[in-house]
Amino acid sequence: MYLLLLAIIYIAFISLGLPDSLLGSAWPVMHKQLEVPLSYAGIVTMIISSGTIISSLMSERVTRKFGAGLVTAVSVFMTAAALFGFSISNSFILLCIWAIPYGLGAGAIDAALNNYVAL
Repeated sequence: MYLLLLAIIYIAFISLGLPDSLLGSAWPVMHKQLEVPLSYAGIVTMIISSGTIISSLMSERVTRKFGAGLVTAVSVFMTAAALFGFSISNSFILLCIWAIPYGLGAGAIDAALNNYVAL
């Protein structure tokens, strides 16, 4: 049972890094459709990074209160919903709004899984 759980956690860690490169590869097309400068990718990345930092700093308290399983499940849902939101965003402001749950979810997943594996 523990080997299956470790395999799932390993797959989760691999999948954590996959969406990070999507913005960089899609932005040359997205910025034209959103009618914003190429440099605005930095704003979206900064919002995502801020959410990741905030959720990482709060992860100990949240994981202790709700448990690693629930935190991971909610974080995966937040990240998936945000990626879906990225795909349907038709304005830069909407993209920035979807970047908030993406950053919060990504940081919480990482910290919760690291905590579970370490303990």
